[in-house]
Amino acid sequence: MASNFLSNFNVEKLNIFSNPLKMFFPKKMVGIDIGTSSIKVVEISRWGQGKALENYGEIKSVSLYKEPFRNIEKGSYLLSNYFVSRAIRAVLDEAKIKTKAAIFSIPDFSTFCTSFELPPMEANELKDAVYYNASQYIPLPIAETTLDWKLIGGTPGEKQSGLKIFLVAIPNQIIQDYQQVAQLADIELYAVEAEALGLVRSLVRENKNCVCLVDIGVQSTTINIINRKSLKKSYSFNFAGSQLTYSISSALGLGHVEAEELKNKEGLISSKEEISKTLYLLIDPLVIEVKKVLSDFYQQEGKEVDAIYLTGGTSGLPGLKEYFAEVLKKKVEIPNCFSELLYPPILGQTLEKMAPSFSVATGVALGGLET
Repeated sequence: MASNFLSNFNVEKLNIFSNPLKMFFPKKMVGIDIGTSSIKVVEISRWGQGKALENYGEIKSVSLYKEPFRNIEKGSYLLSNYFVSRAIRAVLDEAKIKTKAAIFSIPDFSTFCTSFELPPMEANELKDAVYYNASQYIPLPIAETTLDWKLIGGTPGEKQSGLKIFLVAIPNQIIQDYQQVAQLADIELYAVEAEALGLVRSLVRENKNCVCLVDIGVQSTTINIINRKSLKKSYSFNFAGSQLTYSISSALGLGHVEAEELKNKEGLISSKEEISKTLYLLIDPLVIEVKKVLSDFYQQEGKEVDAIYLTGGTSGLPGLKEYFAEVLKKKVEIPNCFSELLYPPILGQTLEKMAPSFSVATGVALGGLET
């Protein structure tokens, strides 16, 4: 069965998302990003053609529990649906968010994205062909996953035109977890969406540009290639922002909190050789991986990436943007997910600083307001 991932995918109405709100395009939507160490919540409203940031909030796992909200070593599921739902409820209450309709982002390590080619065929044959071929590319039984797909190349009906499909798969168990979290938190699950798709929506606005979007998270990193606002490739890479903090902590014998502060303050441009050398040793494999992805994309598609966008909590590491630009010889930016939303000007500097951490929550919330 097909799911509503709120992209421009070919979508069917799902029985697991039978919420009648979806028929009326709500004027307010809440986006929820359940990360490893924190939960981010964004409420956005639509006023005519414009959209406004109504509210936002974040809660860190250390402020409530000794355990993180997720533990990638124990699998991709939420560590405790009950604790996560309590944390979400706490954020909503503290921020005085009354909107019930919410969209959850699904992290990259809980989804599977791939692309594949199909021979020329008519449009009415495409859906069955996608589902028939999906099992060759997904490392899980089709019966245990929810699928969505998008045509990203070729034209149905043209005999000389092969077709290229972008496929997203999410294990059904994960969707059931999110349903339970929503129920326990007393919110209405409007839909779920792969976080890579939310990032594209909130950060990539130029139709013509080909962009490499690197999302550096606490537990993992995704490298996405977007052309004309359409996600073409998505790769997960075992690089975590938390590794940087741990390495500084070990190298200097510091506690986690002190090492985190030092990392965020000095980063790659630190005058202390122990810090800069330690960070470069960890950052270099990530840069090499990005370079490989760019090279593979050029070999496969014959297209150069115009710019690299950095996002995620580690994207603001001092010196990181400049190092990427120097090594990869590309324009590197840290886009602001709030830049096209209406909000009080006094919040400008605060929102710009926190934007990389809220890109996913913002993107999925925006998806619920699309007509």
